[in-house]
Amino acid sequence: MNARAIETLTEAEARAELADLARRLAAANRAYHTEDAPELSDADYDALRQRNAALEARFPALRREDSPSARIGGPLAEGFGKIRHAVAMLSLGNAFEDSDVVDFDARVQSFLNQPGTIAYTAEPKIDGLSLSLRYENGVLVQAATRGDGTTGENVTANALTIADIPQRLEGAPAICEVRGEVYMSHAEFAALNARQAAKGDKVFANPRNAAAGSLRQFDAEITAGRVLNFFAYAWGELSEPLATTQFGAIARLQAMGFRTNPLTVLCTGPEEMIAHYQRIGEQRPKLGYDIDGVVYKVNDLGLQARLGFRATTPRWAIAHKFPAELAWTRLEAIDIQVGRTGALSPVARLTPVTVGGVVVSNATLHNEDYIQGRDSKGAPIREGRDIRIGDLVQIYRAGDVIPKIADINLAERPAGAAPYLFPEICPECSSPAIRAPGDSVRRCSGGLICPAQGVEMLKHFVSRAAFDIEGLGAKQIEMFYSDPVLPVRSPADIFTLAERDAANPLSKLKNREGFGETSVRKLFAAIDERRVISFERLLFALGIRDVGEVAARDLARHYSSWPALIAAVDAAHPAALRQIAADEAEADERAAALQAGRRAAPGRVRAAVWDAEPALPAGAVAAWNELLSIDGIGTVLAVSLVTALAPGGHERAAVEALVAQLREITAPAARATSSPVAGMTVVFTGTLEKMTRAEAKARAEALGAKVAGSVSARTSLLIAGPGAGSKAKDAGKYGVRVIDEDEWLDLIGGGAS
Repeated sequence: MNARAIETLTEAEARAELADLARRLAAANRAYHTEDAPELSDADYDALRQRNAALEARFPALRREDSPSARIGGPLAEGFGKIRHAVAMLSLGNAFEDSDVVDFDARVQSFLNQPGTIAYTAEPKIDGLSLSLRYENGVLVQAATRGDGTTGENVTANALTIADIPQRLEGAPAICEVRGEVYMSHAEFAALNARQAAKGDKVFANPRNAAAGSLRQFDAEITAGRVLNFFAYAWGELSEPLATTQFGAIARLQAMGFRTNPLTVLCTGPEEMIAHYQRIGEQRPKLGYDIDGVVYKVNDLGLQARLGFRATTPRWAIAHKFPAELAWTRLEAIDIQVGRTGALSPVARLTPVTVGGVVVSNATLHNEDYIQGRDSKGAPIREGRDIRIGDLVQIYRAGDVIPKIADINLAERPAGAAPYLFPEICPECSSPAIRAPGDSVRRCSGGLICPAQGVEMLKHFVSRAAFDIEGLGAKQIEMFYSDPVLPVRSPADIFTLAERDAANPLSKLKNREGFGETSVRKLFAAIDERRVISFERLLFALGIRDVGEVAARDLARHYSSWPALIAAVDAAHPAALRQIAADEAEADERAAALQAGRRAAPGRVRAAVWDAEPALPAGAVAAWNELLSIDGIGTVLAVSLVTALAPGGHERAAVEALVAQLREITAPAARATSSPVAGMTVVFTGTLEKMTRAEAKARAEALGAKVAGSVSARTSLLIAGPGAGSKAKDAGKYGVRVIDEDEWLDLIGGGAS
């Protein structure tokens, strides 16, 4: 799969690729899980799944109902009885780099508000077939494969032939579902294939397929004739807990008679987890069975319960996969692509090379710092490579999907290869490409006049989560954008199409290829229907950098009406400019301090800029602080919003022209109104003792409250735990009612469940 960069795909191309991926992955799941005859390597399968996930992240409105991201396993094979799992058998999220493990630990700590205190188990990830064993009063009564995660295949008769699986347990709970992995050793795999070949029967591609095919035989005698093994590592339904920790539960499973993996250890923190991952990786060739990574799980089962699950994966566990294949090739050129937000993204053009079974000819180069190996102030950066055209580079596929450069062979660098100079002019429109202080990305300043930005902004504008105009998709936008008679260069142009078409007697749209009288009538009707649009959809459709669907909804709910948002933007604009000036001054101070070898004083410099003359207009700071008080709205997003809609700017003019074409901008959907806190704006501060901050926020929002990050005159309640600081003082300043956590729980009607 020599896939194009996702950033370059149109919405129509992405939709078509998602449909193709859904079809290919469904077929692969059936081949792997149902027929035990995989058509793809693990790397290729993971590549397709990662590509699908990346496309869905880039085009969330295109996520399909049959999305592979929401599916576990494959369809059940005909001929087996079905068993519905009392507790779903979910899959695991993946980590491919050490930094992913660090991020996983940080997410766990953040969710639990428990920094630096999390213990984890680390165990080999067995490459076999998942199996759930149900014991009632100590007797094995049924065995089921994972299936689709909800319903599995009844393979009880076959499981009874596996020596590693006890048929009776001592000291087990009355109901005890034990889960683990059925696998085949390398020695047995070789012996089985030798026997199969001697009989002229099918030979297996790898031990995993052999194990799965052996377990899922309709004749249990065939299974009995093959040596299968089983490691226990998890559980489903229990009438009573096995232990209070993951490690203790594994020990309990071993005491009941199950084999558990001897390489399972207890770790504290990412460093110990990664160290054990490396030890297991070194032992991997000598284990005698296949593993494809290491699984980390939060050890405390109480914390596991609090962390809970996403749609298909637990928050408390992750699989750290072993690295992908590497390959060497030549870097032939570096191209610059301009995205919808104006970002200049460098792409390496490579002499095609096969990496993990996939032909790769392009690789991401991230940004200019990554290429040059030094930041904008000349300081070395950790991941910098000083990459030059002509270099011999080592390629790997991060997560077996995204090609990246792992290393450079400097001994093979061509004579005269010059350092790459990142362009300061947009290659699409020749506008200045500017890099803001603190930003790793250089961006075109052309806005809508830049063809790369203009057409992509309009595609975003008509996308499903935005205006979603039937009959006006990415393909039509590209056509109209370059049309000499009916050009569409701004959102407002869409709503004047019918009027301009009517005024042009010589070249009617209905007479063009691909159109007709009926299709044109339907298109104009669909456009007219969208003259009524919700506040949050309008804001999201504008494609303002950093303003996604969630932020657009939060802003719409906070300001309630479009005029109120515009008034807030106008009021906050001077403060936003002061914020930009303060950021620039701080960056300059850090650079000067680095060059002079002295300690930087960015805080003092920033304060001086904010206090400088001329003084900010009355209300500017208050409007700016109110914007920042909205939960989830930080300074980067606030600057993007205010500068994009700044009075007098060409983007503001385009937005005003659009709004003039609309009949109504509807108010955002009302929050829940049936709870005691519905409609309130609440702020949490200090340490919560009965629930984490993330849990408290989720519960408040579910009850119709708005959770803000700071106290303002709009705040209804401040819930203060031990250690409350400046927010408590602000509450006194604004006359906001302050309550403790117990009072909050009484108010919303229940404990921290």
